[in-house]
Amino acid sequence: MEFSIKSGAPQTGARSCLVVGVYEPRKLSAAAAGIDRAAKGYLASVVRRGDMQGKPGSTLLLHSVPGVAAERVLLVGLGRERDFLEKRYRESVAAAVRALNATGAEEATLHLTELTVGRRDSAWKVAHAVTVAGECGYRFTQMKSKVEGDGPALRRLALNVDRAAEKRAAAGLKQGLAVVQGMDLAKDLGNLPPNICTPAYLAGRARELAKRYRMKVTVLERADMERLGMHSLLSVAQGSAQPPKLIILEYRGGPKKAKPVALVGKGVTFDTGGISLKPGAEMDEMKFDMCGAASVLGTLKAVGEMKLPINVIGAIPATENMPGSRATRPGDVVKSMSGQTVEILNTDAEGRLILCDALTYIERYQPAAVIDIATLTGACVIALGHVASGLFANDDALAREVNSAADTAHDRVWHMPLWDDYQEQLKSNFADFANIGGRPAGSVTAACFLARFTGKFKWAHLDIAGTAWKSGKEKGSTGRPVPLLTQFLVSRAQR
Repeated sequence: MEFSIKSGAPQTGARSCLVVGVYEPRKLSAAAAGIDRAAKGYLASVVRRGDMQGKPGSTLLLHSVPGVAAERVLLVGLGRERDFLEKRYRESVAAAVRALNATGAEEATLHLTELTVGRRDSAWKVAHAVTVAGECGYRFTQMKSKVEGDGPALRRLALNVDRAAEKRAAAGLKQGLAVVQGMDLAKDLGNLPPNICTPAYLAGRARELAKRYRMKVTVLERADMERLGMHSLLSVAQGSAQPPKLIILEYRGGPKKAKPVALVGKGVTFDTGGISLKPGAEMDEMKFDMCGAASVLGTLKAVGEMKLPINVIGAIPATENMPGSRATRPGDVVKSMSGQTVEILNTDAEGRLILCDALTYIERYQPAAVIDIATLTGACVIALGHVASGLFANDDALAREVNSAADTAHDRVWHMPLWDDYQEQLKSNFADFANIGGRPAGSVTAACFLARFTGKFKWAHLDIAGTAWKSGKEKGSTGRPVPLLTQFLVSRAQR
């Protein structure tokens, strides 16, 4: 879909469809009121009859409205004006785009971007309108031999703003388009089957990104990791015929001497649980255990599209976790790259084992901050559901920064504890510590495990087990937390 910025009165638009809002109960927005004046009260009469009462998410398509050049006018319910904040705005845009896709309109002008949304400016409203529209239009059809239908007719969407806000709106448009491209990449990778999206495939996609956006790419092979002493990462890969990879992407858009931000994404391309085998039901969804890696690649794509003036390192430890004669057993002890030893009590707690060596490796870049992203624990899903990602950090200022980016991106997180009290659960009689701490506070003890490898930098951990994937009828990757990570880097670049 093509997007553009425009300004002007809605009744003068020559587009095939104009989209305006109606507040509850039956109150026309400013743009809708403008159309109503040109139509000599036609919209007001429709509202008075009760055909559109302004309930959130409701839509009503009108044809050939008198006094208006457009062929169609789409009314979108906004709910009560005092309640029209970020979530309601995004829902209203989504309702509008879905309704437009069901019409024959090839182009439309969205006047919802003129509405007041708390203290959000035009850049925010435009960026989120583009992101929401992109999410509504995403379809994963790569593996289908036949695609049903021709898809939505809507091809072009103009976003209307006040003339004075056009410059800020253009910045929002640029960011929104970049985020959509990054999310689409992350979704595609998460949705691909595990026989295609292997560690080698992720490395290939990283090389494509590096070539397109002039990044440096390094792919460490098994022998490289053995020389570096990454026995924790390699222990997870032992049962798989697929060779593991440690993928490093370097984007250098900032000053040469500026310390980079490092993003480390868990890349388990299929997770059986290993010897601690998962139940068979829904195991097909375990291809999504590389969504942390996908979010790193998606974010770097967004950064490359925007040409952000910042330095970013993306690190992806990639492997399968399979049972087999060579697979790691419960009770094995492995030595990490940091020199610390780990007793593996459960081979299904493998994400932390590959991340810890990647976190140690990333020290060589002397990062200003490190964020790791992982579908790490089912416990986080129980704690936070599918709304917020779990946020853990060894630095309160960094946690606040991530939380602020999450709020702006509407890609929410919740700050969880990382107290030393929880470290007691990781004690081992046979190694420096164990890879699990029992059922209580499972997401916290997983973060505490990773914290043992982050003493040399400011670090935040995002547990995205509940937010990176949807199960059920709409099963598939969500593309989160690409919006959060992109906003974090945009904000850093603007310092």
